[in-house]
Parts: sequence; structure tokens; C-alpha cells
Amino acid sequence: MSELPALFSDLALILVTAGVTTVIFKWLKQPLVLGYIIAGLLIGPYFPWFPVINDHHSVETWSEIGMVFLLFAIGLEFSFKKLKKQAGTVGFTALTELVSMCIIGFILGKLMGWKQMDSIFLGAMLSMSSTTIIAKAFEDLKLKGEKFTSSVIGVLVVEDLAAILMMVILSTLAVSTALDGRELMMSVLKLVFFLLVWYVGGVFLIPTILKWARKFMTEETLTVFSVGLCFFMVWLANKAGFSSALGAFIMGSILAETLEAEMIHKLTTPIKNLFGAVFFVSVGMMVNPAILVQYWWQILVITVVVVTLKSLSSGVGMLLSGDTLHNAVRAGMCFGQIGEFSFIIATVGMSFGVIDEFLYPIIVSVSIITTFLTPYLIKGGEPLFQWIDRKVPDSWIKFFGNKEKNVKVKSGNRVTMKTFVVNRLQSTVLYSTILLAITLLCFSLLEPVLTNLSQPYSGIIVVAVSLVIASPFIWAIGFKHDLDKETEAVVKSNKASRTMVWIMDALRFLIAWFFASRIFRHGMNAEFWQSLHILMDVNVMSIVASLVYLLLLRTLSPAMHWYERIEKRFLDNMNNRDTLQSFVLPEVLQENFALEKMTLSARSNYVGKPIRESDFRETYGASVVGVDRADEVIDLPRRDFVLYPMDEITFLGTEEQLAKLRPHVEIEDDVLIKERPLSDVDIYYSEVKDSSPYHGVTLHDSDLRNKFNIMVIAVERNDEFMLNPKASSVFEEGDKVWFVASETHAKEFFESLKKDAKPQQDN
Repeated sequence: MSELPALFSDLALILVTAGVTTVIFKWLKQPLVLGYIIAGLLIGPYFPWFPVINDHHSVETWSEIGMVFLLFAIGLEFSFKKLKKQAGTVGFTALTELVSMCIIGFILGKLMGWKQMDSIFLGAMLSMSSTTIIAKAFEDLKLKGEKFTSSVIGVLVVEDLAAILMMVILSTLAVSTALDGRELMMSVLKLVFFLLVWYVGGVFLIPTILKWARKFMTEETLTVFSVGLCFFMVWLANKAGFSSALGAFIMGSILAETLEAEMIHKLTTPIKNLFGAVFFVSVGMMVNPAILVQYWWQILVITVVVVTLKSLSSGVGMLLSGDTLHNAVRAGMCFGQIGEFSFIIATVGMSFGVIDEFLYPIIVSVSIITTFLTPYLIKGGEPLFQWIDRKVPDSWIKFFGNKEKNVKVKSGNRVTMKTFVVNRLQSTVLYSTILLAITLLCFSLLEPVLTNLSQPYSGIIVVAVSLVIASPFIWAIGFKHDLDKETEAVVKSNKASRTMVWIMDALRFLIAWFFASRIFRHGMNAEFWQSLHILMDVNVMSIVASLVYLLLLRTLSPAMHWYERIEKRFLDNMNNRDTLQSFVLPEVLQENFALEKMTLSARSNYVGKPIRESDFRETYGASVVGVDRADEVIDLPRRDFVLYPMDEITFLGTEEQLAKLRPHVEIEDDVLIKERPLSDVDIYYSEVKDSSPYHGVTLHDSDLRNKFNIMVIAVERNDEFMLNPKASSVFEEGDKVWFVASETHAKEFFESLKKDAKPQQDN
């Protein structure tokens, strides 16, 4: 038999060690992520008193897979709709933290006597937080669903996107010591382009495919399909030059809008837990005690700066963006660490040879220490706020606290010239991105297939296929100018407004013309016209052909209907998950209320009680608007409706109210595997004799269940068994009657047989 690869022994060592340490940390009531890090330290290469792994490369691969599943799970719980609602808070907080920490890191490096490039890279590394560590800490501390946690995840997403741009900036500085603004702008456009294409295409295609395949889906097929989509997006992201983590997150956020989101999350959680354990253990394996000793004071200083100033800058940013003091303090304490992107930034600097080698182990050590501290910092957010509440003047608390209590007021759907222009620009950017993606895809896929086909046929096919796919979007960007009566009245109320409308329409037409002429110019090139013996300028012919095409498109109604079907399908898919709710909150109410579905735990105090006896509204201010029970959906249940375990209750309330209610509805068991209490129930048998009081008596008439609380499960007669005999079965002499009973009841039964035995008759 061939020898097993080292990966098997390595995984056994990793998982067994992680299992033991996490059980200990659970017993100590500490976050599990810390147990994983300690496990990594024990089996790492720097701890000689414990067995170490052999195949580091394979473990790194498994660790990468773990990060993919962790980000995929975060995406499944993420909502771009909620991020849009929090865009101001999230964007301002991320910008404040990134700029502050880059400056602080640069100054800190200079104060420690480091070179300028080392200081620049230090600032970049200190600005990056760890999405995976924070998300794991939220899970361990049972903080998912809190209002501040959604803001934190949103900031982390923005940070991860900013990290991609930061890599471009640092790479440019490393090569030329000067920032290339054009390259940075192209990187921004590339990032926006791919994000829009992936998200729009994914939302349009994936829910449509799942809807068709839903009746064929089992847990097995849904798991395979969703994981396959995850790795497909990881591959696409890598091909586009982005991180695998970004691809996993994007696919998770796309699937989060589908009806299958909750089931996918349930099915992939065990996989995430397995590979995630390897990831966190691998983080612990990077701990080198010798480095801690050698650079102890630099590590200590940087750690203190990260824990204090990084938390402070994040909290201040969230506070200045308009959030409450309570949320700002708790959220700020979450950012007191640096994550895996910092390692990547350090690797870039080392690969270009612009930073000293000592910087990498220092950053790794700071990351490990701050990761270890993260759960305690997050737990300390609430006590810190309580301390600030006592020390800060009442006028400050009143000013910041009122933001939490006041009802936010929106202007509703009132149309203004500003909203009209913004909506037009947004749709123009979206359509342009889709058209650019369509043309690039058609050109790259069709040309290799048509290499053996000569002009003009290959050009005609390229143009025809591209226009068929692109026409709905060209029509939408060039001619979709229909306005409702209210909007038309506003935007055409005066001459200046009418001029702005004309400018916007003209701009959109020119963009549509650009894409149409691009398709004609690419397919009907110089070789195409030469094959037709027409000696004309290619640009002139493409302009003329595209103008004729646009005029025809303007008169064709089928193109309009086609686009409207595409748009309706996209919007239906975007709002797919909302159909699981009893109703959808209008946008004007979403600033104040939220709908959330909670599963009623069997240990909850609300089990078995009618709604009228609950304190949902009186104590928490939440209302029950629906209950899902098995395959039945009860909308607006009456006050005498009794709640059962595993009911999925839809509550309506503010995010703060729902966060306070959730721990009393969804109560997790303290013990996963419950031991069955000791029982004296056992199996016995009794032989029916001629003198037995039950000889010739039916099972029903014997009344054994009521008299002795015993259950007859079988009758053995002539070496054959009658399992679960019928009530009409008659006991015969020689039958062995097998029954289940407690020891006490069995004794009572056997004693009754002796007492009630029929007297023997003399022959």
C-alpha cells in the first residue's frame, strides 16, 4: 500500500489540536478564534515541543480555501440594499480611517527612524482591518444582527475595495517613486466596471437559473451548485487581477438576493467551519516568539497605536458621519487590529525590494497580537460607552443620543431636478458598463470561432450577433426618455430645466451612437469594405451605418419590449427575497423600520403562549406581522394565536428594538449534544402458562397498558414472532410475551401473575 500524503497527517494534527483548544476556550467562555490561534502556535514551526506540520504548501492552499468560504458566508449575510442605505456612514467612516491611519503610520515610521518607503508601507498596512477576524468574533460573541455590526461589515467591504487601489498606488511608488494618476484612474474604472458587470449579470442570470432548477434541487445539488458558483467567481476575480476573497464575497452577495439564500447558508456553514478552522490555525502558525523578543518595543508601539488610534479614528469617523455615540463607540472598538491584506501589502514591498525585511515579521506579529485582542476589544465597546456616558457632559450625550431616538424623515419620492439628473447619470453609467461588457465579450468570443471564415461574412456575423444582444441596452440609453407626469412637470417647469433635459438626452444619444459605431467599426473594418470592392473611409462608413441603425432602432417597438422584459426580470430577481416577507416596506419607511424573521427556540419563554400574553410590543416595541409554520404562512395572526417551537416569526420594528428582542426569541443551546437521563425502562418477557390469568384473553381485554403501564411489542409462538400484535390477538399457552416496562412496573406485573394464577384442577 502506498504511503499517505503528508497532508493527511497535517490535517489530523491541525484539526485535533484545534478541537482540543477550542473546547478548552469554550469551557473558559472565551472566543473560539483565540483557541484556533493558540492551536496554530502549538503546531507551528517555532514551537519545538510539539509535533509540527510537514506540507506547508498544501496547508496554505487549504487556508486560502478557508478564507474564500469565510468571505462567501459574509456575502450571504450581506445586503447591498442595506449598504446603499448606509452609504454615507460607511463611506465616510472608511475614508476617515484609511486617511488617518496612512498618515499616522507614516509619522510613526519616521519617529522610529525608518526609511521613507518603509514608513509609507507601514501607513498602508495599518489602515487595513481584517474582515474574517471581525466576522468570526461577531459570530462567537453572538453579535450578528446588531445595528453597529452591519455598519462595521460595510466599512470593511469598502476597505477591501480600497485595498485593491492601494496596491496599485504602492506598486507605482515602488517602481517610479511617483504616482501615476492615469494608472490609478484606470484601476478605479476597472474595479467599478467589473463590480457592476459581475453584480448585474449575476443578479440577472443566477436567480433565473435557480428558479428553473428549483424543483430539481436537493440539499446535495444545491450545495454543489452554490460552492461551484463561489469558486467560479473566485477564478473570474483572479483572472481580472483582484483577490479571491473579493470574488467569494461578490458571489455570496449575489446569492443573498435569492430565495435559496438561507438554505445555502445553512448547507455551507459546516464547510466554512472546517476550512475556516484551517485558516485561523494557519494565522497562529505565523507567530514567532523570537521575533517578538527581537523587535519587542517596535511591536509594542505599533500595537498600542493600532488598538487606540485606529479604533479612535473609526469611531470618530462614524460619529461625524451622523451615527449615534453608542454605535460609534461599539463600532470603533471593532477596528483595533490589522488583517491579511497587510501581509499582502508587505509582500508587494518586499517583492519590489523597497522595504526592509524586518518589516514583514513585525507586521505579522502585530496582526497576531491585535487579532488575539479583537474579541476583548469588541466586548469592551459597551462598557467603554457606559464609562463615556458617565464622564462626558450631559449636553454632549443629549446631542449625540438624540440621533438615535429621533424618527428620520425623508422627502419620500418627491422629484427634483437634482434627483432627475442623478438618476439619469446613474442609468447612463450602468447601461454604458453593460454595453462595454457585451461588446468586449462578443468580440473576444466570436473572433476566434470565425478565424476560418473570410470577409465579408465574418464581419456580418460579428456585427449581427453583437447588435442583437446589445440593441435593448442601446435603445434604453439612447431613446428611453419616458417620464411620468410628476417628473415631466418638474423637469420642464422652466427654460433652464428644459435645457438640462435636452442636454441629458443628447448626451445619452451620443453615448448610444458611440457604442453602435464601435460595433460597426470593429466588425466592418477596412478588410470588410475591400472584400465588397468599396473604397471608403472606415470611420465614415461606421458612422453612417450606425446612424441608419439608430434610426431603425428608434422606430422598432420590439426592441423596447425586449428591454422592458429584461429590466423587469432584473428587478424581480433583485427583490426576489422580499417575496418571502408578508409585505415590502416602502423606501420612505425603511429609514425607520425593518422586517426580520426569527426562529422561535424551544427554550424561549414565548413557546406555548398566545401573542396577547407576550411582551413583544410593550417591552420591545416590535409587532408580529407573520408566522411561517411548516408549509403554512399565517399573515397578521390574531392575538389569541399560540406560538410553537420552530415557528418563523416576522417582526416589524426598528433595528435597535429587534436587536434587543432577538436573544429572547432565538436562544442557542448551551450544550450541543445532550445526554439522555438514565432510565430504568427495559425489555422483559413472560411465558403464558395454562394457569396464567391472561390465557385465552385478547391483548385488548388484558388491559396491560392501563394496569401496569407496560407495552407489548411482540409475541413469540412456535419459534415465530408476531411483532406489534393487534389488539384482537389472543394469548395462547406457551406464548412468550415480550414487553417494555420500567423495573418497578415489571415487578408488579410478575407478582400479579403469581397472585392471580388460576388454581390447578385435579384430573
